[in-house]
Amino acid sequence: MIESMILYRDGFANGYSPITQIEGAEDPVQMNFGILKMKSGERFKNTSDLECTYLLMNGKATFTLEGERYPMERHSIFDEDPYTCNFSKDIPAEIEAFTDCEWVVCQVANEVDFGVRYFPPEKMWESEHRGKGLLEDTAYRIVRTVFDKRNHQESNMVIGEVITFPGRWSSYPPHHHPQPELYHYRFTEPQGYGHAELGDIVFKVQENDTIKITDLHDHSQVAAPGYGMYYLWAIRHLPDNPYTVPEFTEAHQWMMKDDSNVWKPKQRIET
Repeated sequence: MIESMILYRDGFANGYSPITQIEGAEDPVQMNFGILKMKSGERFKNTSDLECTYLLMNGKATFTLEGERYPMERHSIFDEDPYTCNFSKDIPAEIEAFTDCEWVVCQVANEVDFGVRYFPPEKMWESEHRGKGLLEDTAYRIVRTVFDKRNHQESNMVIGEVITFPGRWSSYPPHHHPQPELYHYRFTEPQGYGHAELGDIVFKVQENDTIKITDLHDHSQVAAPGYGMYYLWAIRHLPDNPYTVPEFTEAHQWMMKDDSNVWKPKQRIET
């Protein structure tokens, strides 16, 4: 197994901090992924030979691409949907920060010239209350899909977010897929934590951690009671095998039915 967990427990410095980098054909993830932090008044310029996605985690800024200006403002990753810009390789990007800002940056190889796609909250694909009404809401979470093949055929990646409520599970029931994926974590309190399954291995995840998901490993998450858990998820499409839906582990598929017979403790009758 590759080194699956990357830690930034002390936080990210101003500027760009790489978390994963494409390192030759042997790298199964094949995604550049990192965090960009900007101070108020700063400008950032960049041109890449990879397809790029910038998702605003917090702050107020203007993104300029091909002469068009795209305003973005976000105050809470837990309470507000994201602003995102996705664009083809070799397109110069410029960001002007009006407040301190933090961005998720994801890059993958893609030779298709599709130009610029701007996804303000009202144009992302969906914000779904997944798991509501099942398993007594123990796996109820909010799943935000910014774009995938349903609303962006030309991209070689999928970008989204999950809000896991305190003490509850997400990415559940356990599931897997051949396409590589990254989870990047934040919590409602800096000391917050949760647990992430990767096959039979369980990681304790904390603020700013990132998990690499490869090799068809099942992956599910749980947030510790008292702490809301956020994770950004990024998937890279494989050649001739794009990501569409996950495959749920057969042993646990029964619980996805509305009439699942979930065990409950017998009530004691006090006399």
